[in-house]
Amino acid sequence: MSDSVRARAFDAGAAPYAASRPSYPPALLDFVAECLGRPLAGARVADVGAGTGIATVLLRERGAEVIAVEPGAAMAAELRRALPDVPLVRGDGNALPLADASCDLVTYAQSWQWTDTARSVPQARRVLRAGGALAVWWNTTAFDEPWLRAQHERIARHCGVAPRPMTRPDDAAAIRLAGLAGLRVARRLLPWARTVPLDIHLANVGSRSALLVLAPAARRAFLDAERERLRADFPDGVVAERYVADVLVAGER
Repeated sequence: MSDSVRARAFDAGAAPYAASRPSYPPALLDFVAECLGRPLAGARVADVGAGTGIATVLLRERGAEVIAVEPGAAMAAELRRALPDVPLVRGDGNALPLADASCDLVTYAQSWQWTDTARSVPQARRVLRAGGALAVWWNTTAFDEPWLRAQHERIARHCGVAPRPMTRPDDAAAIRLAGLAGLRVARRLLPWARTVPLDIHLANVGSRSALLVLAPAARRAFLDAERERLRADFPDGVVAERYVADVLVAGER
C-alpha cells in the first residue's frame, strides 16, 4: 500500500486523532528555539502537515505567528474548530502554498515522512528567510519498554506490515534517512511520558495509519483484543505511555 494512501487515511480518523494523540514535551520547542538562535515569540512559522493542530497550539503558546498548512479536509476542520483564529491553508510540503522568504521556521510534527524529500526540502528552503530553519520531529515508541515493544509487534503482524526497527539510527543515519544530508543539522532525543485512560490509549493506537487503512471490522477486532490484553497489564485502567521525541533541526551550512 502506498504512502499516499496511508497518509490520506488520517482524514477518516480526524476526530479520534485530535482527542487521543500525544502532544510534545516543552524541551522540544526549547531545542528548536536554541537551534534557530532566537525565541519563538514573534517568529513567523509555517506548521506543515499540521493535522488537528497539536504542534500548532504549542507554537502559538510560545508566541509564534503561525500559519497552518494541511492537505486533509477533515483534519483541517478539526484544526479550525480548535484554533479558529489561526490562518490555515490547504496544501502539503511538496508544493508549499507560501511566498518565498516568508517564514523564520518551517515545522513538520509527525508529518515529514509523508513528503517526497526531493521536493519538500527545496520547498522549505524556498520559503525560509535568511537564517531560518526547518524542524522535523516525531514521537517515537520507547522500545525499551517490553509491553510497548510487544504491542508494536502485534500491530505489525495484524496489519501485515514489517515492524519498524527497534534500534535507533545514529545521528548521521537519521539525517540521511530524513533526506537532510548536505544541510547543517542538529538532533536531539527527548524521552518523556504521559498517563492516560485505557480508552484514550486505544484510540491513539487506532489512529495509526497501518490500522486506519484496514477494513473497520479488522480494526475493531484488533482493538477489542488489545483491550483485553491491556486490562491484565493495567488493571486500574490507566496506561503509562512512553515516548522518545526525535527532533532534527536543519539550517544552511
